[in-house]
Formats: sequence, structure tokens, C-alpha cells
Amino acid sequence: MRIPRNCVKMRGTENERAGATLFSLTQPTKELNTMWSTTPLTELLSIRYPLIQAGMAGGTTTPELVAAVSRAGGLGTLGAGYLTPDAIRTAIRSIREQTDRPFAVNLFIPEPYSVDDTQIADTQRRMAGIRAKLGLPEPQLPAAFAESYDAQLAVVLEERVPVFSFTFGLPAPEELAELKRLGIVTIGTATTTAEAVQLEQAGVDAITAQGSEAGGHRGTFAGPHGEALVGTMALVPQAADAVRVPVIAAGGIMDGRGVAAALALGAAGAQLGSAFLACDESGAHPQHKAAVRAAADSGTSLTRAFSGKPARGVRNAFMAELDPAADTLPPYPVQNALTRDIRQAAAKRDEPAYLSLWAGQAAGLARTGRAEAIVEALVRETEAVLGRLR
Repeated sequence: MRIPRNCVKMRGTENERAGATLFSLTQPTKELNTMWSTTPLTELLSIRYPLIQAGMAGGTTTPELVAAVSRAGGLGTLGAGYLTPDAIRTAIRSIREQTDRPFAVNLFIPEPYSVDDTQIADTQRRMAGIRAKLGLPEPQLPAAFAESYDAQLAVVLEERVPVFSFTFGLPAPEELAELKRLGIVTIGTATTTAEAVQLEQAGVDAITAQGSEAGGHRGTFAGPHGEALVGTMALVPQAADAVRVPVIAAGGIMDGRGVAAALALGAAGAQLGSAFLACDESGAHPQHKAAVRAAADSGTSLTRAFSGKPARGVRNAFMAELDPAADTLPPYPVQNALTRDIRQAAAKRDEPAYLSLWAGQAAGLARTGRAEAIVEALVRETEAVLGRLR
């Protein structure tokens, strides 16, 4: 849906004109005109509302969170990029025990990378002081820097999940063909219009347009990261004009105002990550949840410190320590493996200074409470905003 250019002037009190009312999560649901919620995306995914919970890897997207969002009428997504194949299968079956609604599994497309022993040694020396503070022993290189994508994808295919979403690149043509043969809907991530066009040409069913405001890792794959920092407001309409498949807006969307704006820009739906980080079902560390809720709009930065790949998170001491040497850090997934025990130790010690506190630029608008209630509030807020604009 696009809001007409000749929409009438908003009426109401000064406070109402200033922005949408943010509904209480305990407010009773009223009968609403939800014609706005029927889009090419809802038809493609067989969901009630064009709302997707982002596939945040690292334990945040528990089966309980995924199932709750799907039960509420959106699309829950399991962030499985760091999970073993067996853990992915267990999570998928747990989700299916909790809901019969569609859900997605998100994986990272592997990229070529090099392993430089000198670079690794230099980075380990740079992190030695942090390790000492956390009481960690001398580091040992892992047997593998990342889980096998082929083995992870095999589980997705074997389990025939309803939706497969991915980031960091494009699956191989034969993989996309097999996904299509099995009736699995595919959603790829684009950070530029050119990437969106590549995804459509490859045969992907829908595209997430990830604006630079978004929390977590950047999905850039077709050019330098520094040249792909396009904001959601600029990216979505250009991507929507460039492709025919449904476009999903992502980045900075936290409430019904953002959802309504996404639809007005030409998106067929909205993806929200930080909006669910602090909810009851989220598996994020309590310190992560607190940092998200307290974050200012200027409180996040892009960093390569934790993983070797640009990602947006709440600034902390670890980023301050390693960001000055960003150009010398090992690439993803090498750096991600080198910092894993640091992050795990920080979590056990309840120490946010060394946690990867992924969050978007609007993270301070995150709400607590049940995930289903957040979805219900998003629906009410979106309808209220669009009603006033009508």
C-alpha cells in the first residue's frame, strides 16, 4: 500500500499530530480495519500481518520467540547462523511443537576469507589485556572458524522449513533450485538497489532492504561496505522501484509509525529486530536487554571488533579498544571465532563492556513484555497512524 500524495492534513490534538500514540501492551485489542495488512508479502508467506521478526543469531531468537511472533500473525525467524546442524534441527522441531504457523530459518552465506597467522597473533596480543581482566587462559585456535553452511542448509532442506532467509550473499543456483523444488520461500538481504536486482535475477522470492540504521551485521555482498551505508528511507523506495518481488523494509523500525512509513515507501512489509530484543521470550543477555533499552539514537556504531564484519551495536569498552585497529583485524569468521571465549566469559561475569550489544539506531524504543503483545501493539499502532493519514 502507498499513501496517496494528496493525503489530508492530520487532525487531532497537538500531541496526536506530533506522532502516533504508542499503545500499552496490555490495552485490549479493538476491531480494526486491517486492509493495509494484506500485501504481496502476506500472500507469499501465508501470514496475517506484513511483520517479520529478524533472524538475530547468537541465541536471541529462541524457539519460544519465533513461535510467539508466528502465532500472533507475523513471521518469526530463527537466527541459526552460529548453530550446529543438530541444534538447528532441534530448534525447528521445538518451534513446530509450539505453532503450526509459517516461520523462517536464517543462515549466513559463506564468503571467501584468508587466514593470516601474523594478523591473528597481532590481534591476540591486542586482546591480551581484556583476556587477563576476564581471567581467560592463553587462547587456542579453534578447529573450525565457523559451522558448515552446507550441513546447516541440509537441515533446512530436510526439515522443509516454510521460509529460508539469508544474508551476506547469494546461495548457489543449484541450492536455490532445490529450495524452490521443495516449496520453500526464499528471502535475501540487500543493502543497495544493485544487490536487490541481483537477488531478483537469481530467483529469490522476496528481498529485505536493510538500511544503515539496522542493528547487527551488515548484509552487504556486492561492493565495499563503506559504499553501501544507505538509509532505510532512501533504500526502500529505490529497491521497490527496481524489482518486482516484494520488498521488506528493515532498519530503524520499532513501532507502528515505522511500519506505516515502510508501507508508504513502497515496501510490502517490515522487518524488526531490536524491537524484539528486550521482550520476555528473547534469549538476549539481561545486560544486552538493558543496554538496548537505554540506548540513545547516537549511542550505536558500526564495528568490526567482535566479528571482523561491520555490525551495528551499542558502543562499549571492547569496541573502544579494538576499533582503532579495525583495518588490521582478521576477517569474518576468523575474528568472530577469536572473540568467542571473550564474549562467553563476559556473559558469565555479567560484564557488558565486552559483550556484542547488537542494536539499531532506534533501539531505545524497544519494549518489554510478551512478543505476541508487541505484535498486537504494532498492528494497533499501524492502523492508528494510517487512519489519521486517511
